[in-house]
Amino acid sequence: MPDTLLPGAAAILQQFRGELALLRCMVVDGAPVVRKVATRLLASDNVVVTTADTGFQTVSACSVEMPDIIILDCALPDMPSVDIITQIRALPGGAAAKVYLCLAEIDVTKIMRAKRAGAAGYLLKPFNRESISGILPSPTLANGTL
Repeated sequence: MPDTLLPGAAAILQQFRGELALLRCMVVDGAPVVRKVATRLLASDNVVVTTADTGFQTVSACSVEMPDIIILDCALPDMPSVDIITQIRALPGGAAAKVYLCLAEIDVTKIMRAKRAGAAGYLLKPFNRESISGILPSPTLANGTL
């Protein structure tokens, strides 16, 4: 901590930083450019972003640490998105994760299957800061107040 802080301010600042709720997001897409753009749009002091490029990697990573939000490409080559959502939901903490299906165009059948499996909603590619911010909760402290 800098020496220029008032006495006791360093302890208060450290306590406040510890109370901030970090949002954990995972971006799952087979295209590196999509993962990179999404990471740049999401990453901040309060948002930690991880990525995966296959369904297997996604389920494996979620079994270690469950993200709060998962943006899941609907066209991964190794596993159908509905199976990924179902497997995530079966993991400890998986019921609380918000999964958003990511599509290049509206496909009502895919969206409805994903929602039945437990998806919270969907995003259309290409996404931008406005569409991404629509799925993020407003900043809060760990105790639920700002």
